[in-house]
Formats: sequence, structure tokens, C-alpha cells
Amino acid sequence: MKSYCVKDWSPDDQPREKLLQKGVDALSNAELLAILLRSGSRDENVLQLAQRILSSAGNDLNRLSKLSAKQLTHDFKGVGDTKAASIVAALALAKRRKAQEVVIRGKIRTSTEIYNYFLPTMQDLEYEEFWVIFLNHANRIIDRMKISQGGISSTIVDSQIIYKEAVLRLSNQVVICHNHPSGIAQPSSQDDSITATINWGLKMLGINLIDHVIVCGDDFYSYADSGKL
Repeated sequence: MKSYCVKDWSPDDQPREKLLQKGVDALSNAELLAILLRSGSRDENVLQLAQRILSSAGNDLNRLSKLSAKQLTHDFKGVGDTKAASIVAALALAKRRKAQEVVIRGKIRTSTEIYNYFLPTMQDLEYEEFWVIFLNHANRIIDRMKISQGGISSTIVDSQIIYKEAVLRLSNQVVICHNHPSGIAQPSSQDDSITATINWGLKMLGINLIDHVIVCGDDFYSYADSGKL
């Protein structure tokens, strides 16, 4: 059995030394989390603490990313404000990286790219938000805008705002996206109705609605992929 103190372990087993010697891919999620924590508590070493934190989230990093710093400090002995902030910050950076990859390229081409672009914004919301991306003819991002924010099951969308803002930005193409905090990715009849309305209005202006994507945690629904546009 390993010594209680991580410093007594072989360098090959110490998470930080292992990363430096073998690279990040050689480490488990628990070992990576242990590096962020830096130390354990009186009752457990840092790796045991990391494993317990991951286990509480079902070893699911997406579930772990939904915990606030306050929850981490409250639920886990040995996790203070500094450790909690480090965990929350690291997981937030990981989520933002997905969106940044699309931003750097400056183009939206697929439903997966739309999903990855909005996931950092919508993943942990407990209420619905409705967003629009304005694109030019080459699918390059001109701008994005939050149209509305609502409750757990719905949000009111004013399609006239979308038309106006698209024209003001000289946008040739538009993507719309909202989230489902309910955990069900499939669109509702209300989603179908607003999609049809927005699609019709944009066509009257000579603007193409590329897709309407519904973000739902690890899953998403695409109207374009489903042949509903």
C-alpha cells in the first residue's frame, strides 16, 4: 500500500512529477485533479481526495464542472477556497476552449461546431436562453447576440429582433440556438413553431437560416441535420 504522504512515493507515481516526465496523457483524471488540489487533508492524501471528488460526480467531468466553488468547499473536507477556485477555473477553461476553437477559425460549418461554440455558455444554465449567430456569405462569424432569457421550460423569442439585427449587420446567414435545462434534447411544438416563423421571416429578407441547435448537456438536436429546415 502506498504511503500516506505523496512526497514519499516514487517520482513515477507522484502526479506532478509523472506529468513532467511522461506528459499529461499518462495521467488519470484523478491525478490531474490532484495536481490542482496540491494537498490533501489530515484524513486522506491528495490523490484520495481527488478520487473522492470525482466519485461524487460519477467520474463525469461535465457533472463536476457544474459544482460551484461554494459547493466544493462545503461538501469536501480538505477543499478550501483556493483549491475550489482552482478546480472551477480549470474546468471553465476546458469548456471555453471548445468555443475558442470555433472563434479562432471564425467560421461555423456544422451542427457540432454550433454545439461546441455555445456549450460553455449554456451547459450549466438552469433556465433557457435563446441566442443568434450572424454570419456572412462565407459562414464567417460577424457577431452573436442573446435574444431572450426565460424559465426552466421556455423563453419568449421576438423574431422581429432577429430580422432587424441581421439586416443591421448585413448578415447573409443566421444560426439560432437555445438550451433545454430539462435534459430532453428533442424540440417541443413551441420550438418547431418559432423555428418555422424565424425561417420564413429570414427568407423574405433573402437571409438563410443555417440551423437551429438545441443544447442539452452532453447531447444536442439539430434542425438541419434532422431535415426540418
